Amino acid sequence: MRLTIRDIAKEAGVGLGTVSRVLNDSPHVSPATRAKVLEVIDKHNYRLHAVARSLAKRCTNTVGVIVPQFTKRFFIEVLKGIQGQLDNSGRDLILYNVQNRVQKEEIFERITYEKPVDGIIVINLRLTDRHCQLLQEAGLPVVLVDSERHEFTSIVSDNARGAEIAVTHLIELGHKEIGMVNGLMRYHASRQRLQGYKKALTDHGIEVNHELVVNSEFCRAGGYEAATALLSRVTPTAIFAASDEQAIGIMDYAKKAGIQIPQKLAIVGFDDIDLVDFIGLSTMRQSMEEMGSVAASKLLEMLTNPNDEENPPERIVFCPRLIVRSSCGSQV
Repeated sequence: MRLTIRDIAKEAGVGLGTVSRVLNDSPHVSPATRAKVLEVIDKHNYRLHAVARSLAKRCTNTVGVIVPQFTKRFFIEVLKGIQGQLDNSGRDLILYNVQNRVQKEEIFERITYEKPVDGIIVINLRLTDRHCQLLQEAGLPVVLVDSERHEFTSIVSDNARGAEIAVTHLIELGHKEIGMVNGLMRYHASRQRLQGYKKALTDHGIEVNHELVVNSEFCRAGGYEAATALLSRVTPTAIFAASDEQAIGIMDYAKKAGIQIPQKLAIVGFDDIDLVDFIGLSTMRQSMEEMGSVAASKLLEMLTNPNDEENPPERIVFCPRLIVRSSCGSQV
């Protein structure tokens, strides 16, 4: 198993920051502590320190992007926007795919202490206080996309407002029994879209029925499974899906079950991915590629002008737009 900086710190009985300072030849470490850390490094033939020192002294001309499940369409579109900006900057992109919590911790540890990149864009991941501390101590410029922390510039979609617009549209079409197939609640977007769904209902005097809300992964299979669970116990006349991929899964289930869309079930999705225009899915259009482009542009500004006072954290909000097609039963 590869020795990590955390392993070195634990065996030497010091903090992660101390190990980082030793690896980077910082003078702010006592001789005794330095000797203790180097003893552990030598014992395990750990070679990262040479790489860390060289990277700390030069520009790598690379930008790191940390993303969960980068095969999802939202992430692909955001990455297109990021790459478009980087192509014009002469910088390369290194992609870090987070599959689970353990891998997430390892990636943040490695990036912040080895510094293989000049700056980082984090897409749709919740950062803990510890993550923020590591990033700030490392002095790495950071931009967040589809998540928020006050310490960093954040590029977000107004998920709550988008969901509210979608559900209000269904209400205006006469629907009162409106289901929601939402993403898992660990996602920032899921929590906000549920908030918008509830607000639209309560603002129109409709009681929120939690039996009408089902959570699944943001994928086609998740939408199909959620529709199976939802429609086996209740009979909504409309469903708001928190992503287009889930909406497509719902449409798959409806076709198999003989449920006519939109006559028996109206559907509105969220994202406006390429495919949905061909299947007539009404949806909330997100500026996904533009969000990525703006994120990369902001990060490049930070790299060009590293003075914190010139680059205070910003919160840049994109508002989704309703695209009406045949799946909701509205007259286009």
